[in-house]
Amino acid sequence: MAATNWTPQSWQTKPARQMPDYADKALLGDVEARLRRNPPLVFAGEARNLKSRLAEVAAGRAFLLQGGDCAESFAEFHADNIRDTFKVLLQMAVVLTYGAQLPVVKVGRLAGQFAKPRSNPTEVVDGVELPIYRGDIINAIEENAEAREPNPDRMLRAYAQSASTLNLLRAFAQGGFADLNRVHQWNMGFVEGSPAGERYQEMADRIADALAFMEACGISADSTPSVGQVDFYTSHEALLLRYEEALTRMDSTTGNWIDTSAHMLWIGDRTRDPDEAHVEFMRGITNPIGIKCGPSLDDDGLMRLLDILSPDNEAGRITLISRYGAGKAGEHLVSLVRRIKQEGRNVVWSCDPMHGNTIKASTGYKTRGFDSILSEVDTFFAVHRAEGTHAGGVHFEMTGQDVTECIGGAQEITEEALADRYHTHCDPRLNASQSLELAFLVGEHLKSKRDSERQNGSVREAAE
Repeated sequence: MAATNWTPQSWQTKPARQMPDYADKALLGDVEARLRRNPPLVFAGEARNLKSRLAEVAAGRAFLLQGGDCAESFAEFHADNIRDTFKVLLQMAVVLTYGAQLPVVKVGRLAGQFAKPRSNPTEVVDGVELPIYRGDIINAIEENAEAREPNPDRMLRAYAQSASTLNLLRAFAQGGFADLNRVHQWNMGFVEGSPAGERYQEMADRIADALAFMEACGISADSTPSVGQVDFYTSHEALLLRYEEALTRMDSTTGNWIDTSAHMLWIGDRTRDPDEAHVEFMRGITNPIGIKCGPSLDDDGLMRLLDILSPDNEAGRITLISRYGAGKAGEHLVSLVRRIKQEGRNVVWSCDPMHGNTIKASTGYKTRGFDSILSEVDTFFAVHRAEGTHAGGVHFEMTGQDVTECIGGAQEITEEALADRYHTHCDPRLNASQSLELAFLVGEHLKSKRDSERQNGSVREAAE
């Protein structure tokens, strides 16, 4: 149902956080006009399909895997980087599907994740106060006043890069690269020798045997499209509202508004005030949307947000992404889960174990401890198991590159080793080996839940 008293511009009547101040208003207006004339990046039917898939997750019949770059950059834009991140996401999805024996909905933080919220508007570099770097769609990372000046033209470059990324992702997803018969080929050289890579290789062998059996029975990529291709969706934080507004179109099929910059958008922990601009914008678009849930969000505040953003309680509309930190997850998550269950709200519960576990290493690098990330994931599943609800997804910042940005894991990356390959433009990401290691942990949780449900079902049948 369309939102009442809403237009793509109505957010401009509300206070807006985390927004740049563009000095050249004439150039800003010209860029916005050009974006409005550009073709959509995604289509309304694709977003509706994702919402249907997420409704299955909310009902406990599927699982959400959402991952990708913390912030895409212009400098690192390369087909190989996109391919490698997509490849790791495919590996993770296979691990999760194998463990849960549930369909996995695959959503990338790709083709639009350019803007980043920041704690402070400025920083001091060599005694000079500069505007903070807010992502390549807004300004440049170089530490000088000219680079840090917000530039509207960057929105056009971000649009072009997103279009190219989407084109490549669609080719990978539908053109044979994602064929399950290639499951061995998704392992990358620097992952193969790791414990997670070896474990993946063993699982891939079992999948290959199963595929050979299925093909002997007449089931192959030719007869069953789901064997040879995947549905892959894109997402990003809807932070730069001028860009989002310019790419919002009316769906000719339904008459509803859709933000065509991505299939799914989310509201960050810093911009989810129900009386402010980001919530106002998001209430009017019909895309699936996420809400980051941090320690400052209580259950009454969450209910108010849901009343605004999903007044019809539509399944697949809302994904709640918890991000507390390893020591806080259990304390804060339980009350929200219980309230949602009590009121019968249709939501997907997902865990972001990255943002609440950011620390500063003794070497000066911003990093995240792999053990803390695992701990928050463990707590997330434990809470949902205790409350009888579905732990429906995970949300990671990761890359297919062999980076050293998060400490720990089977590779035993130390604080001293962070400098070896620390390439992120903003927040530290899991590398391919750590991502795969984490996928196996989540897969074990899902398998444990599956086995428990089967056992309980057998007990009930015996009693009857």
